[in-house]
Amino acid sequence: MSQMRAPYRPTALNALRARALLRSAARLVREDRTSTAEIVAREPELGSVSVEDVSLPGPHGPVPVRLYCREGQTPSAGFVWVHGGAWMFGTLDSPEAHWVAMSIAARGIAVASVDYRKVRGRVSFPVLSDDVLTAWRWVRANASSRLGTAPEHLHLGGASAGANLAAGVAKRLIAAGEDLPATLVVAYPLVHFQLPPLPDDVRAALERTPPPFRFTPRMVSMLNLNWAGVRHHDDPVAFPGLGPLDRMPPTFIVDAEADELRASSTVFAAALADAGVDVRHETVPGTFHGYLAQPETPGARDGVHRIVSWIGQY
Repeated sequence: MSQMRAPYRPTALNALRARALLRSAARLVREDRTSTAEIVAREPELGSVSVEDVSLPGPHGPVPVRLYCREGQTPSAGFVWVHGGAWMFGTLDSPEAHWVAMSIAARGIAVASVDYRKVRGRVSFPVLSDDVLTAWRWVRANASSRLGTAPEHLHLGGASAGANLAAGVAKRLIAAGEDLPATLVVAYPLVHFQLPPLPDDVRAALERTPPPFRFTPRMVSMLNLNWAGVRHHDDPVAFPGLGPLDRMPPTFIVDAEADELRASSTVFAAALADAGVDVRHETVPGTFHGYLAQPETPGARDGVHRIVSWIGQY
């Protein structure tokens, strides 16, 4: 790899460079949104799901949460779900938030979908983590009355940056001595500051079906510096693949096939197993990073099915 493509080292200058480049580019990004009406028109069976927005007081301001329950049915479990978006994008109306939550709720699992502040302006770690922790604590305290399920049947999960945040919150709960989620679900997560070497099967998948967006080591280092800066580049909450893992809850890792970030989740899965954690690591065939944000695709439906099956075992 040439010097021009090498990952950024965690220095103050590189952190400033990464933030300037990413936050400038972010202004050009058009975010996908979907409505309940659009989802139900495409999948009428999801019309059985009731949706309620709540706003929680948090340490940095209101934290938006959206609650989903299947009408006329007692949920088998509850699930706090955190969308992704490189810590910079995403809302409760993003398909990875709204469609995924409706799809899971329609299968009898009550869902609380969580939004959080984005790393723009002066916002960075740990603000986003604080928002998700606030939401988790509120949902757990109100699980019976607002989701219709017992707190001990509450699971926590997320996708991409949301998976990172969910895993980091699990570590914060461990450190605080608080009750843990029944299980942790992480979809195509990034949990290391430095991307580990690509496994051979990931290289083969990338060669067979090159994804539309590549997570090169340099891009990963830029995203991570924008998220955590230099001060927190080795923080085990900002990057949950670091530090002790032996007290983590049972963990389900569901990956995309052609995705460089599978290097991070593969190392994470092995470390969890070595620490004695009950872990399952699966890959959805024929998928790229972010497939849960593409409701029309077989990969998205497969991913939701796998998540529901995992939660159903607990």
